[in-house]
Amino acid sequence: MPPKAKVTRDMILEAAFALVRQEGHSALNARALARKLGCSTQPILYNFATMEALWDAVYEKADAFHSAAILPATGEGPDALLLLGLNYVRFGQEEKHLFRFLFETNRFGGMGMESLIRLPGANEMVAVLAQGLGCPQEAAERVFLTFFAVVHGLGSLLCNNAMAYDEAACARMLETVFYGAVASLEEEKEKKEDA
Repeated sequence: MPPKAKVTRDMILEAAFALVRQEGHSALNARALARKLGCSTQPILYNFATMEALWDAVYEKADAFHSAAILPATGEGPDALLLLGLNYVRFGQEEKHLFRFLFETNRFGGMGMESLIRLPGANEMVAVLAQGLGCPQEAAERVFLTFFAVVHGLGSLLCNNAMAYDEAACARMLETVFYGAVASLEEEKEKKEDA
């Protein structure tokens, strides 16, 4: 009898990611994963010392998948941020299980909103935004956080409710919020200059 094919760490991670993407994070356990791989739980527990270690690895993979899905291929400044926002909202609509896994499993528990701009990727977007708007970093952070709150809210609404996705309506809302936040900065700047 030929030896069984070896179940590798990468195979386990791919299968776990697929399980979360197809069925949701609540489906991720050693037995379900072993069934999906057609093996016992032994290779899973050999490659990942704990289920928490597996969850962390799957989360990293899901986060990388999310980043690749939402980052615009082209563009700079405001247009790139608007496209990124629309991609984020669309991700909530199209990848419901991954969206919930990434953003509704208390991964950010205890963080303040300001901490979000310190996360990898976000601080780079804020720097590009500051340059594109010609404003200080602090002002760009305020615009980004305001914009992100609405973007995430739309993504969450579409992810968790049987709502029809209207891309044009979402794009208009995001433009209104973004340009409204920028106008608010300009108004504040003018008031300071007049004082």
